[in-house]
Amino acid sequence: MAATKAPAKKATAKKTTARKPAAKKVTAVKKTTAAKKTTA
Repeated sequence: MAATKAPAKKATAKKTTARKPAAKKVTAVKKTTAAKKTTA
């Protein structure tokens, strides 16, 4: 079990690091859309 779990953890870690920049973009877009709504 341990042998199969180790690679899986590495794969998930890579996925989370790759998702971080995308998540930042999403939050930035949400902020801009919210700002547009308040001004409009």
